[in-house]
Amino acid sequence: MKMNGRVALITGGAGGLGQAIALRMASEGACVVICDVNEEALETTRGMIEQRGAQCLALRCDVSSSAEVNAMFDRIDARFGTLHILVNNAALVPDKPHDDERRKRHYALVTQPLPRQSLEITRNMDDGEWKRFWAVNVDGVFYCTRAALQRMEPQGYGKIINIASIAGISAMGAHSPHYSAAKGAVIAFTRAVAYEVAGANVQVNAICPGGVQTPAFERYLEQQSPEQLSVFQQVMPLGRLGKGEEYAALVSHLASDECYLVGSIINAGGGTYI
Repeated sequence: MKMNGRVALITGGAGGLGQAIALRMASEGACVVICDVNEEALETTRGMIEQRGAQCLALRCDVSSSAEVNAMFDRIDARFGTLHILVNNAALVPDKPHDDERRKRHYALVTQPLPRQSLEITRNMDDGEWKRFWAVNVDGVFYCTRAALQRMEPQGYGKIINIASIAGISAMGAHSPHYSAAKGAVIAFTRAVAYEVAGANVQVNAICPGGVQTPAFERYLEQQSPEQLSVFQQVMPLGRLGKGEEYAALVSHLASDECYLVGSIINAGGGTYI
């Protein structure tokens, strides 16, 4: 119960990796706050957390809106009085049909003897697609971090864990340059803020997951042909996706008082990028 007495906020906590992190925090004794835009999934996850005996506050919040983020933190103050742990997990991911097509072209280029060629993605991307990813994946991290530090710095304690991606440290996200740029910004922001606030006993770190075994990703893989699955597995040395519980265990360490790391960017992609 190493999180006993701590209040932890996990953004995008209603499903997938965010849910796994929230459940891990609950199992370790934290009071858990989850936010998401999916209200039905929020309620489902809230029930799962409370079944573990933890207090849970489930809030609808679009983190790309500073007004909604500020209102959420007011609710946290009213319920728990403060915040000790922030996990910036909420993000848009490239999961539309055109993203799938881009990903297939990219993986084919790196695993098959094809002539060198451009993927022709950036030149065809419109303003709206770029700005949507930036608003959630970068602005949202800033808004939540700013609000969290307004509580953490005066109390002289805090842990912030940003969920970045191997797409932000490698060319593995060449099929999604807008996503890569956003996650790269999160990494740079992590380093800068970590140095800034370490003197207030606030530790800021980031992890860079590779593929995460979520129901959505599993549905995607089920739709692929055996040949496409083989190509996908070639870029993953372990031949499998990382489990939510595996990533959650790492986040739990970074959020604990056993952690001495500051400004670390942890490559947690299962060897996809070494």
